[in-house]
Amino acid sequence: MTRKARKLIFEILETVDNSLGKIFQLSMMTLISLNVLAVILATVESLSSRYSAFFKIFEVFSVAVFTIEYFLRLWSCAADERFESPVTGRVKFALTPLAIVDLLAILPFYLPMLVPFDLRLIRGIRLFRLFRLFKMGRYSRSLKTFGSVLKSKKEDLVMTVFIVLFLLVIASCIMYFAEHGAQPEVFSSIPTAMWWAADTLTTLGYGNIQPITPIGKLLGAVIALLGIGLFALPAGILASGFVEELQKRRTQQTICPHCGNVID
Repeated sequence: MTRKARKLIFEILETVDNSLGKIFQLSMMTLISLNVLAVILATVESLSSRYSAFFKIFEVFSVAVFTIEYFLRLWSCAADERFESPVTGRVKFALTPLAIVDLLAILPFYLPMLVPFDLRLIRGIRLFRLFRLFKMGRYSRSLKTFGSVLKSKKEDLVMTVFIVLFLLVIASCIMYFAEHGAQPEVFSSIPTAMWWAADTLTTLGYGNIQPITPIGKLLGAVIALLGIGLFALPAGILASGFVEELQKRRTQQTICPHCGNVID
């Protein structure tokens, strides 16, 4: 009986093959969205003071639901063969990325009760309630697709990040030596020049720091042009990853978990 109940709860929580699973996922997506909206609106002073009781009640209700969901997942995960061990299986499940996100979604509510914090720090901890937005990744197909793309293209993206960091350091060093003599207070050090380099490579161009020497202006123009091409690389990598993932999904056959037939 316990095994059947565990399997039923696991199927409801983890799959959308039945109507209960679909209703549960839709309900959780709605609750998560309302939680994020409540966190945002609570930062408006007029709304926070006027509806503080409502925000508090809604927070308690949401945490109760998320807590029950977390422990039900922890209890029912043994229905999955990957986590069937009573102790080590549940520990393994608790250390999965989505389970950690679930835990972070409820911790900000309980931490101030368990550990005494300064009031200013408590306010900062409460902002971590926005971690509940990451719970949407469990229920949203679009976010799951994005996660799959990041996973498949992680080597390319990591390589691009290293190239960007390399260019950032080179640009900062070159501009420091080119401009330090003319603007010692502006380009006072290489770390300070990194702000200009990041500003230029990303083509934001705030203009609060800019070269004034001829060589500095020439280098700035070259670095800006390099930045345009370089920062297009991650966009191209992600775009190709999305195309590959969507093509894979179109050609992938869906197998019914009950009868084993192909679903059109």
